Amino acid sequence: MKMGLIKKIIATTLVGVMTLSFVGCGSKEEKNDLESIKEKGKVVVGMSADYAPYEFHAMIDGKDKVVGFDVDLANEIAKDMGVELEIKEMEFDPLIGALKAGQIDMIISGMNPDEKRKKQIDFSDIYYEAKHGVLVKQENLDKFKTVDDLTGKKIGAQLGSTQQEIAEKTVKDADVQLLANVNNLILELKTDKVEALITEEPVAKMAIKTNPELALSEITFEDSAGGNAVGMRKGQTDLVNQVNKTIQRLKDSGELDQFIVDANELAAQNQSN
Repeated sequence: MKMGLIKKIIATTLVGVMTLSFVGCGSKEEKNDLESIKEKGKVVVGMSADYAPYEFHAMIDGKDKVVGFDVDLANEIAKDMGVELEIKEMEFDPLIGALKAGQIDMIISGMNPDEKRKKQIDFSDIYYEAKHGVLVKQENLDKFKTVDDLTGKKIGAQLGSTQQEIAEKTVKDADVQLLANVNNLILELKTDKVEALITEEPVAKMAIKTNPELALSEITFEDSAGGNAVGMRKGQTDLVNQVNKTIQRLKDSGELDQFIVDANELAAQNQSN
């Protein structure tokens, strides 16, 4: 009886030790996103490159490249982490799903950290604040002076964007037309398939520079989410802190403001070519 009891105790102890060993090994193998990024030597950033001056395509030294101040910010984040930057282009709407699935490490794409998105992913500090404006045809400018003037109208907005939510929740009886690509939405406006387009003011101003038949109305919407931020997976505190350090450094030095100026100039040059 005693020997049997001793054997049972020894067996139970061994099982416990083995279990702890497996748990310990598992915890060592699990790395947070910041560690994983540094280990692989690159950070994969998702963005929708149809949103000048945030991110857009331009011919640089004879090559088609994705540029803009979101790209400049991404480059600085990568530099501070000591890794290379890889930009993964996709439409705006699937970005959060791609982040959660591990296809990208972060989102830098003029994204507003609204409450719905905060339930799915975490965000950095705000790196840029912008108002949302209403783009219309120049000939119709006098028709759109207040939000009430948008009532019942065909309103364009980017699929999955904050502007979609504004159009659907703020504009009464709006017939909201959604497309994934902002450039296509601008074309819809120019061809009278929509009567107004809600977008961020810098994007609207870029569109007007090469489309003089368009104009920015007096209607504006404040950004309740506070501006644009970098999106990361839930619970990645180390990575969020790392990104916030870069954002703060660029704000303190004035470089972030310069990125915005440079991106606007580059977008204007690109559209005039």
